[in-house]
Amino acid sequence: MPTIPPAGPERIGPAFHERSLRQKKDGGAPLSKGADLAVFLGSPLSDGITGKLISAVWDPWESLPNHLEELNETDIYTLRRIVPRDRGMAWGDGD
Repeated sequence: MPTIPPAGPERIGPAFHERSLRQKKDGGAPLSKGADLAVFLGSPLSDGITGKLISAVWDPWESLPNHLEELNETDIYTLRRIVPRDRGMAWGDGD
């Protein structure tokens, strides 16, 4: 059974929290969604899509080949590494 993030809607955002509640009520996403995305990413259809964090359940990955130029010119679906300096910390730079 899927779990709801314990942070609550205040920290994760009401839209994400609501989707999580709905997903839990519906029994979660079928495993086939993840398998379908894996097949897509392993196929020539996904050529040119790199460095993106794509949700099998929530993102419109089937249509991404139609938006390759936009994907490559933006940070859409890009996971960003946050380092201590990004949060005002003075440590973590090889000290």
